[in-house]
Amino acid sequence: MTLLLGVVAHSGTGKTTLLKQLIPYLRACNVRVGLIKHSHHSVDVDTPGKDSYELRKAGADQTMVASSNRWALMTETPDAEKLDLHYLASRFDQTTLDLILVEGFKHEKIDKIALFRQTSGREIDAIVDDYVLAIATDSQLKSSLPVLDLNNIAEIGNFIVDWLKKRESI
Repeated sequence: MTLLLGVVAHSGTGKTTLLKQLIPYLRACNVRVGLIKHSHHSVDVDTPGKDSYELRKAGADQTMVASSNRWALMTETPDAEKLDLHYLASRFDQTTLDLILVEGFKHEKIDKIALFRQTSGREIDAIVDDYVLAIATDSQLKSSLPVLDLNNIAEIGNFIVDWLKKRESI
């Protein structure tokens, strides 16, 4: 199974902004990256009026839209009580990835990097659990965990590459 690494933070801290910079950095380090992003909103990757949208709305439980450039599988889950992160990760082609970054899912029991901004007005304790490996922050912070500069993509990226190498050798 491909390794999962969570990126967790309070809303508005910059998880997506960090990941948009971190993914190209990791790719430049020859790390093949997948991503799972948790959303609290209804997700729809299809466009109303398109054939695939109309066919899915007609009642298909799963709809795949495919071209020579990409494909997407949409699965209807109206009765799901809770998202199963490991099931979602198992849907990836494991042979093409070294790492799946997970945005959100802060209560999952997976290794994580916690992002923290002092200006958020929120407490860091709410996002740090036994699975947090490091804290990336834009302020001075005393912690028993490694503290990374939230604005230094190379520092965070190198931390992840080192973690990945250690995990792969286990």
